[in-house]
Amino acid sequence: MSHWFEYFPSNHMWSQGMMFGIEMAGWGAASISEIDQIGQKLKGHEGDNELWWKEWVDMARRIEGFGDQEEAKGHTLTSGAYYLRAAIYYFCGERFIAPSERKWQTYRDCLRCFAKGLERRFPQITRAEVPYEDTTLPAWWLRADVDGPAPTVVMFDGLDNAKEMSVLFGGIEIARRGIHVLAIDGPGQGEALRLQGIPSRYDYEVPAGAAYDWVAARPEVDPRRVAVMGFSMGGYYAPRAAAKDHRFAACVAWGGHFDYHESWTRRRRIMESGGTKLSAPGFQLPWVLGKPDMDACMKKLEDYRLKDVAPELLCPFFCLHGENDTIVPVEFAQRLYDAVGARNKTLRVLTAYEGGSEHCQEDNRQVGANIIADWLADNL
Repeated sequence: MSHWFEYFPSNHMWSQGMMFGIEMAGWGAASISEIDQIGQKLKGHEGDNELWWKEWVDMARRIEGFGDQEEAKGHTLTSGAYYLRAAIYYFCGERFIAPSERKWQTYRDCLRCFAKGLERRFPQITRAEVPYEDTTLPAWWLRADVDGPAPTVVMFDGLDNAKEMSVLFGGIEIARRGIHVLAIDGPGQGEALRLQGIPSRYDYEVPAGAAYDWVAARPEVDPRRVAVMGFSMGGYYAPRAAAKDHRFAACVAWGGHFDYHESWTRRRRIMESGGTKLSAPGFQLPWVLGKPDMDACMKKLEDYRLKDVAPELLCPFFCLHGENDTIVPVEFAQRLYDAVGARNKTLRVLTAYEGGSEHCQEDNRQVGANIIADWLADNL
């Protein structure tokens, strides 16, 4: 069967971008109708990333304006709903344009709207700054409605996402099960990359350890029950962190990576052959890694391998993958599962029949979010 949702059959990156936006509707942060309006204007212009930015940002500004109108009337819940949708549209718009002041400003617009939306719709989510080396890492702290010290999840993003999305599509279901969530932009991610210029690093136990220190110091957290989790590229980061820092009591790879160098060797062949099955623009990897070109990136990625690290991962481990994942083939998840040293380990591969068979369940994010939240509730 074809891959759902191929809104732009000739452009996988754009289709994935549409899926990403649509799936935020489950948490009130997108409207399928509004996104379809954007998509209809973009049809026939596949690959024009400038137009992609314009149409998403035009919709974001329109929706933010409606939010301002409702705010002036004192309708704060309604304005908050508008602000959350505007924030996601700003972020979707900036994803495919190259690093520039315009990109940073569009992301600032996302942050502004998102903070206003959270304040009005999700007041239990507050801003956090996690000390890291000589600076801080930005995060959202989602406190579960539970008494006494409770389990907690430290959640990292992927290659081209941010905490503004993960705290909703990943965090809400986890918190409903009595587990606190720290959704954090680590090195090479979200705000840390865009506004602080912090590139990715292979030894993610360092930022993950900083995040552990922050949550463990909070009175509402049980420091013996802190898990680390990552989605997409975070499916490398989280297992690496749990293998090297045994303070983590559990680990989740939402999309399992095993050898990021090998993964990008394959993707590079597609890029250089003019193939269309790509999920990110050409500038993305060098920008995230802080390298000038792909050759330098591939050299840096030689350290992004889990073969010799995964056996050190001894805490309970869960990997969720989709059978139709074209970004990270399911074989990588299987190899990761096989290599992990934990006795309590599970690999679940979702089928198209079940829903959630695409990359990180972006074709049906609610399925993946609930499966992971249940596993954490059962194992943490």
